[in-house]
Amino acid sequence: MSLRARLHTRDNWPVPHAVVTVTDMTGAQVLRAAADQDGVVDDPTALPPGAYTAIVTAVGYAPTASTALVGAGGRAELGSLTLARQGGTELPPPGAWSIDPAHSSVAASARHLGFSSVRGRFTAFSGRIAIAPDVENSLVEAVVEADSIDTGNRMRDDHLVSPDFLDVQRFPELTYRSTAPLTPVGTDRWLVTGELALHGVVRSVPLDLTYLGSGPDPWGGTRAAFRATAELHRDDFAMHYNQVVQAGISAIGATLQVELDIQAVRDVPAAG
Repeated sequence: MSLRARLHTRDNWPVPHAVVTVTDMTGAQVLRAAADQDGVVDDPTALPPGAYTAIVTAVGYAPTASTALVGAGGRAELGSLTLARQGGTELPPPGAWSIDPAHSSVAASARHLGFSSVRGRFTAFSGRIAIAPDVENSLVEAVVEADSIDTGNRMRDDHLVSPDFLDVQRFPELTYRSTAPLTPVGTDRWLVTGELALHGVVRSVPLDLTYLGSGPDPWGGTRAAFRATAELHRDDFAMHYNQVVQAGISAIGATLQVELDIQAVRDVPAAG
């Protein structure tokens, strides 16, 4: 028997970690083969003519089965087999991805005078996402340049980079690194547990992450989009400055709402 198959997702991504197990009509295993990096299984093992069952399994995907008929020539073509993600959401293929800062944003907002919000964003940042075959084991890390804060007001920005807040001379970077497996909270949502280093303090900060989709871009690359939110408390990071404008009302709220809109580009493996 010469068994050949191509294994892919609904978005046509190859599934390189998939395994095909072939059983005979009695249910006994007669062959087991793994897909290569292109999701292709090509095994030359010889088997007698007859009907067999090919079962395809991969971490994070629902198993699928098909019938393999082996004729006198000893060859079985399973063709292209689609694997569906468990939970129904297709994810980008495993591998390394780099955040594209030109098409991403790192923003935060705080209450002002108790009834409105002031919004700002960081304009200089970088990061990487390592998507694992078992998506819960994926990793994320990011670095933000603290002095790139932009709220649309130069005087306010100068104050934010001062020792009263970010103190960029002493702490020029904010960093975030995931520290535990992702926790699924929906078909396309995960809770990311990680450590944020800000203003010289390291705290565990959870991110509520949503996957928005992936596909080719106009420049020959492949992109995936994510959105994440988090809530920070300034006191947790030793930023205690405030100004009380009247009884019970502070000029700047103690809570920050963080919003991340991320596009990541799949890294192209170096030629061997």
